[in-house]
Amino acid sequence: MPESRCGLLCTQCSYREQMNCPGCVHMSKPFWGDSCPVKSCCEGKGREHCGECDSFPCELLHQFAYDPKQGDDGRRIEQCRAWSKENSAV
Repeated sequence: MPESRCGLLCTQCSYREQMNCPGCVHMSKPFWGDSCPVKSCCEGKGREHCGECDSFPCELLHQFAYDPKQGDDGRRIEQCRAWSKENSAV
């Protein structure tokens, strides 16, 4: 099961213990704000993670992945791609 909607690896996130965060797939409202646009989009389309979407990788996910302050240089996009490959192999 994916750890997040956007491909972020929650097990490697420094906020996990600090904020007692179960990961966005296990919470209705993120601790960091009223909502997360990626989480809302993904759940609105009935997807487990962005990699399952027909529009993957979309501009919204790209903005998050390459955000100068909180981005990860596209690693979350590659993670969604890997999750999709795992699911299609099953």
